[in-house]
Amino acid sequence: MSSITARQSANPDRPSASVRYVSSFTELSRQVKETDLLDRRYGWYWSRIVGVVVAFAAVWVAVVIVGDSWWQLVVAGVLAVISAQIGFLGHDGAHRQIFRSWQWNEWTSRVLSGLFLGMSYGWWDKKHSMHHAAPNQEGIDPDIASGAVAFTPDLARARHGAGAAFARRQGWLFFPLLTLEGLNLQLRSVQTVTSRQPLQQRWVEASLIGVRLAVYPIALLLLLPPGKAAAFFGLHMVLFGVLLGGSFAPNHKGMPLVPRDMKVDFLRRQVLMSRNIVGGPLVDFAMGGLNQQIEHHLFPSMPRPNLRRVQPLVRAHCAKHGVTYTQKTLWQSYGLVIRYLNQVGIGARDPFECPLVRRYRE
Repeated sequence: MSSITARQSANPDRPSASVRYVSSFTELSRQVKETDLLDRRYGWYWSRIVGVVVAFAAVWVAVVIVGDSWWQLVVAGVLAVISAQIGFLGHDGAHRQIFRSWQWNEWTSRVLSGLFLGMSYGWWDKKHSMHHAAPNQEGIDPDIASGAVAFTPDLARARHGAGAAFARRQGWLFFPLLTLEGLNLQLRSVQTVTSRQPLQQRWVEASLIGVRLAVYPIALLLLLPPGKAAAFFGLHMVLFGVLLGGSFAPNHKGMPLVPRDMKVDFLRRQVLMSRNIVGGPLVDFAMGGLNQQIEHHLFPSMPRPNLRRVQPLVRAHCAKHGVTYTQKTLWQSYGLVIRYLNQVGIGARDPFECPLVRRYRE
């Protein structure tokens, strides 16, 4: 009989740890429901949806006005910022944060992602939902699955030759790789809509993505000389990848890993594996609200502007129940990501072991 089972047998009236933790989240959820923080923020979201569409159109007016000039690279940088903001709105729609109707949320996300970014809503939504269900859990969370970067010690140890050499330096190479993230998202989307894997609204998504991927380069070549068109396209995609990927990376990379077969209660699963990024309005804007990652994971359908407002409730609840609540600055978080990936790459054993695993091993 395990020590945990023995303690429960000795005191049968005491609820198990898992029951206490579930009850703990129920308590927090009840507190939040008594506020207005789960109510839709239509004015906030409509102003941003209209704003990004108008800004997107204004960029193309600027391309025409600026003409044959290297100042077009400034315009490309502005387009990258707008594209990232569109991506954040697509993310919010996928989480049902914008409207009460799931159809409105889904179609808003599908149109914004496909027509403006060339991304498949269906592919990304499935992948992101799996991440939310089991953040940083090996073999389940697709965000730490095998790819160019080895996010877990087991993946790093399985590499040989050039792959192993890359892994030993992957911490320093991770952020340069983000420059390709925009193209990678588009490539994965095209692969999805042209494959045989199940996908709702396949022809709609294929049409939206096809229009975006065809019209964008054609418009650049019609409006700019080939060299400047290529520079515009390249800078836009590089900055877009860094802005979008750099907003997701600091939130979980370098946080504890959970073994595939381990069961963790919802509250601890979401809080212990997530990291908030401290900062003011500029950080909120640059990260699309993802800097409030703990609150977002606990209440994924909560409108983005309410995440900062619910933070005091969540922090107080975690302090009351002894659940570690992690916050770092953006630069501290990036430093942790680099250190973690380098440690994984050189074969360090469980560099960021889950505290729950360590506790029960003891």
